[in-house]
Amino acid sequence: MTILNARNLSLEEVHRLFGFQKQYNDSFSNYLSLEPLTEAEQQELKQIQHDFDRYLTAGKVSEGQVKFLAVAPLLRLAGFYRYPIEIALEENIADIEVEDEDIKIKGRFDILAISKAKHTKPQIYFWVLLIESKNSQIDISTGLPQLLTYAYKNLDNQKSVWGLATNGRSYQFVYIEQGNPPIYYLLPELNLMEREGSSQLLQVLKAICQL
Repeated sequence: MTILNARNLSLEEVHRLFGFQKQYNDSFSNYLSLEPLTEAEQQELKQIQHDFDRYLTAGKVSEGQVKFLAVAPLLRLAGFYRYPIEIALEENIADIEVEDEDIKIKGRFDILAISKAKHTKPQIYFWVLLIESKNSQIDISTGLPQLLTYAYKNLDNQKSVWGLATNGRSYQFVYIEQGNPPIYYLLPELNLMEREGSSQLLQVLKAICQL
């Protein structure tokens, strides 16, 4: 049996192994109800921007720094640290065996938010958001193969799941749907360092948290 690491898979390989089809959707409102930000939220968002920009100006921001300086504060501000959401970090996925091929895929997701109030099956919690982070100099598209691989494993348990690939500055949301074939929709890319982009980024995170 061939053992593959999800981190080394290309998007083309993920399409072939799992049958994923790619689609584009230019509006978050097709999936989510976005609410205006409060003045306090806008001020906290500006502080996150300021903190991250200081590190960007100094040079490359490592993957760990991206999680600590940008992703974690955004998740907190969006409500992901409050019940019923629970955050899991850098855990191994169960081995994924590819149907009709002698291939097993291993991997470790970066951040997973689950709902402790929703079960998809006995003892299996509902996945709210799966996040794959990269350092600031890596294109966020490189995180898509891992996101799709990990989400594919969980599509046996729920009809859809949200994914997010980020390098701290750019944020690519992906809506992944169960089906034959499974489909993933790429939503508009958002930029933390832009005023409108950062506001919409927080609005999207808040809406996903409240699903």
